[in-house]
Amino acid sequence: LAAPSPTTAVPYMSVKCIDVRKNHHKTKWLMPWGPNHCEKLKDFDEAVSRQIEANDIVFAVHVPLPSKEMSPWFQFMLFIMQLDIAFKMDNDLKENAEVTLDVSLAYRDDMFDDWEEIAHAIEIRKLKCTFGSPKTLESQGRHYDCDFLPFMEIGSVAHKYYLINIRLPVNERKGINVGIGEIKDIRLVGIHQNGGFTKVWFAMKTFLTPSILIIMVWYWRRITLMTRAPVLLEKVIFALGISMTFINIPVEWFSIGFDWTWMLLFGDIRQGIFYAMLLSFWIIFCGEHMMDQNERNRLSGYWKQVGPIAVGSFCLFIFDMCERGVQLKNPFYSIWTTEVGTELAMAFIIVAGICLCLYFLFLCFMVFQVFRNISGKQSSLPAMSKARRLHYEGLIFRFKFLMLITLACAAMTVIFFIVSQVTEGHWKWGDITIQVNSAFFTGIYGMWNLYVFALMFLYAPSHKNYGEDQSNGDLGVNSGEELQLTTTITHVDGPTEVYKLARKEAQE
Repeated sequence: LAAPSPTTAVPYMSVKCIDVRKNHHKTKWLMPWGPNHCEKLKDFDEAVSRQIEANDIVFAVHVPLPSKEMSPWFQFMLFIMQLDIAFKMDNDLKENAEVTLDVSLAYRDDMFDDWEEIAHAIEIRKLKCTFGSPKTLESQGRHYDCDFLPFMEIGSVAHKYYLINIRLPVNERKGINVGIGEIKDIRLVGIHQNGGFTKVWFAMKTFLTPSILIIMVWYWRRITLMTRAPVLLEKVIFALGISMTFINIPVEWFSIGFDWTWMLLFGDIRQGIFYAMLLSFWIIFCGEHMMDQNERNRLSGYWKQVGPIAVGSFCLFIFDMCERGVQLKNPFYSIWTTEVGTELAMAFIIVAGICLCLYFLFLCFMVFQVFRNISGKQSSLPAMSKARRLHYEGLIFRFKFLMLITLACAAMTVIFFIVSQVTEGHWKWGDITIQVNSAFFTGIYGMWNLYVFALMFLYAPSHKNYGEDQSNGDLGVNSGEELQLTTTITHVDGPTEVYKLARKEAQE
């Protein structure tokens, strides 16, 4: 209800500036509008009539649009480029054409300051264009249908004004920018996070951090009060709490005051650690509640399941470093620009999606086995006394409920991962568009926190001691049954009740 959609896309049309005096120019930055704007060209026909060469034309884009300013609340800027290319018989677009861009990016915080350079690079982009009509004289002047090209990504918006200057240098001898058709215009689409969404996001993180921290301290204190060592499940739940806290800590507040371009990469790493921990936890969680497993309470018993998760997470990290890691040095770099890079990136996302779906099916199978085991337990309930039966029925109900919540959480996490990957890639692919509502992001994030909170709450060892007086007085249970009650149900030093319920001792 409170947050707008997570991102906004703003279209920009570049202005063609003449840079004839570039050798003895006072400034190398050309402004598309404003008090000291550049000398403009309407179109390339004017350039031909005035004998202005292609090398003397600069495409200038000022971000944001006039009378607006950028804000650190926008968090990041992603730019996509689209070229308007017209068909001409004598200047056709050749097969597998590549356009070479000489691009510069600058910033300033006041309309009258000088521009400061952020980055400069010479980038090559492959053109993927189709032409709907037959290539005849009648079709001259019609535009090609070209895919979007990835242009630039910056991990922070620390300044108010940005300026992009793009040149298309032509060198016929070296074959640079030859056979790319007649470029009429360069359009950019700027995508940034909405400030309103950022504020809601930060508020959530700031509110959730202490709540998870408090329950973590309480949970671990409960475990340290035990005379026994913590069991594997308790350690894994605590590790999950640590990874959730790592995501929660609102480091992003610093991005409002500091120009930290690595925040996007840092956010990806934090999320990756949490994903790996969550997926590993679900496997161990189900495995520890299966009766037919001999290797229990040891991490080594789960290497076959946890190993692939670790390898997958490492691959994700390498992939991210290849894209966002390089962008820290050169914001114009993109893994999607090369044929091999695009195929690798696409294959990577598809394989990750398939693996996650298979993982989810495997998890469903494990949960089904656990439910079957619990049902076997339920058959022995009628023989128990009323007090014990009610106690166990309550435990089984809570445990089944937790298992179903686990499956729902897993399903939503898998959907969220695939959708967020597709959303991140859709501008780069050009044809797929997905509008993800901010409620989806905040909802999934809130769900993770609630889930981790509930786990710690339900799996903290009980401090209640079912003593003789209380049980015999209140429940009217004879001493023989009481002995069973205290050995089967947790007392201070035993494992948690839900955990013990599904173990072999409970069956015996």
